[in-house]
Amino acid sequence: MKRFTVLCLVLAFVGISMPTEALSRSKEKNRAEVVARSHGYYKDIFMDSGIGLASRHDLPSAPFLGLSMESFVSSVNRHKPASKLDTLLQTKIFCGSEEDTNGRLLYPDGAPRYRMIYVNGGSAKIHGNALFKQGRENICKFVAGGGSYLGTCAGAYLASSGGYSKKGSRFTKLYLGLWPAYAHSTHLSRSNTAMTIAKKSPLLRYFDFGGDKRVDDVLHNGGCYAYWNEDKPFPKGGEILSYYIYNNEGRVQIDGKPSVWAYKASKHSGRVVSCGSHPEGVKEGERLEYMAAMVLYAIDGNGVATPKGVLKAGEVREMNKRTEDKNPDYTRIGDKQYHHFELQVPKKCQRAVVTLEGYEGENNFDLTLCANHKELAYCNNATQKSDNKGTNKQLTIENPKSGKWYVSVLCETTVETKVGKYGTEYSGRTDVLNGVPYKISVKYE
Repeated sequence: MKRFTVLCLVLAFVGISMPTEALSRSKEKNRAEVVARSHGYYKDIFMDSGIGLASRHDLPSAPFLGLSMESFVSSVNRHKPASKLDTLLQTKIFCGSEEDTNGRLLYPDGAPRYRMIYVNGGSAKIHGNALFKQGRENICKFVAGGGSYLGTCAGAYLASSGGYSKKGSRFTKLYLGLWPAYAHSTHLSRSNTAMTIAKKSPLLRYFDFGGDKRVDDVLHNGGCYAYWNEDKPFPKGGEILSYYIYNNEGRVQIDGKPSVWAYKASKHSGRVVSCGSHPEGVKEGERLEYMAAMVLYAIDGNGVATPKGVLKAGEVREMNKRTEDKNPDYTRIGDKQYHHFELQVPKKCQRAVVTLEGYEGENNFDLTLCANHKELAYCNNATQKSDNKGTNKQLTIENPKSGKWYVSVLCETTVETKVGKYGTEYSGRTDVLNGVPYKISVKYE
C-alpha cells in the first residue's frame, strides 16, 4: 500500500497521469476497505421510509456495494393523516417499546446499532413531527455515538437546523440540527439537473464519474441546497461534495449551489451527508455510483469506538445495567455488538487470564471473547479468541507483552428477520434486544 501511494505522488509530481486501469483498481480497493469495516454493528444500513416519506422498499446502492440493510416502510400516506398502525410501528422502531427499550437504531447502552441511517425524500416536517421528540432525540444520539446519517431531499431538510425559502427563514424544532446550518429550498420540482463533483471531493475516492466529474439527469423534486448565513463562517467540520449545474433562464437559479454536503462534529460522532436531489432509486450508471459514493463516505465517517474502562486485577466488572439506568459503561450488550475493555499487563507477567461469566437464568446466549495487543480487538484481528458456544468462558494469554492490551466481548446471538409489508420484521431471539448481562474479570500470574 505504501509503495502504491508513493508511486501516485511521484507520478502526480512529474505531471504523469496514472493509467486508467490502476486508478480503477485504487478506487475499487477504497470501496472494498470501507465496506469491510462493518464489525461492531448489527447491520450496515437502516432505511427510513416512514410516515410522510416515500414508501421505498429498495435502495439499489446497498446491494450494489454488498451492504446489509433493514427498513421501516409506512403506508403511502404523505397526503393524508398517518394510520394508527403506521404510528404504532414507527414509534416502536424509533422511540422504543417494552421489547426493545431503545428502539432499533440503538443498542442498550445507546451506541449505534447500524453503521448508517438513510432517510428518504417526502415531507421533512410531517416525518419530524411523526417521529415525536423521543424519536428525534434517538436519531441525534445515534449520530453523536458514531452512527452516520444520509438524507436525500426531505432527509436533507430533516438533518438541517432549519430551512430557507423565498419567504425567508423558517426554523423548526421538528428538524434534527445534525447539520449546523440550513437547507435552502430550490423551488424546483419535477425536473432533472446535472451535478459537478467538487475538485477535491472525497466522493472521488470511490468512483471517477466518467473522468469528467459530472453526473447528468439527477431527479429533482422540491429539494434544497446547503445554506449558511453570509455573515458567519462556513461550519467547521463541514464540506461541499458537489454542486448543481442548472442553467435555465426564467426559472430558478441554482447553478453552482451546493447539491451534496457533509458534516462531522468529532472523531467520535458519525458523518452526516445531505443531498438535495433524488439519486437514490437509480439502478445503474453514474447516478447509481453517485449515490453509492455518498453511502461510502457516510459510513467511512463512523465514530471511533471507545473502551468501557480498564479491567483491574481481582475485580469483577458487572455489565448488568439496563438502558433506563443511564450508565452505559456498565450496561448490557446487544446483538452483534462489541464491548471493549483495556488491560494494563504488568512486567514479567507469565499469563493473563480473562474470565467471562453469565447470570443465572440469562446465560443461554453466545458470547465471544477476544484480545489484542495495542489495538481494539475484533474477531478478524484478534491474536487471542475464545468463541465456543455459551456465555461462560476463559481466555488465557501466555507470556503477554507488558503494557496496554484490549479485550472485547461480542454477542453472537441475534434476531431472525423477514421482509414484510412494513419492512423488516423480527422474530426468534428478540430477548437479546434489551441486552445480555455478563461479568468479566482478569488476573495476572
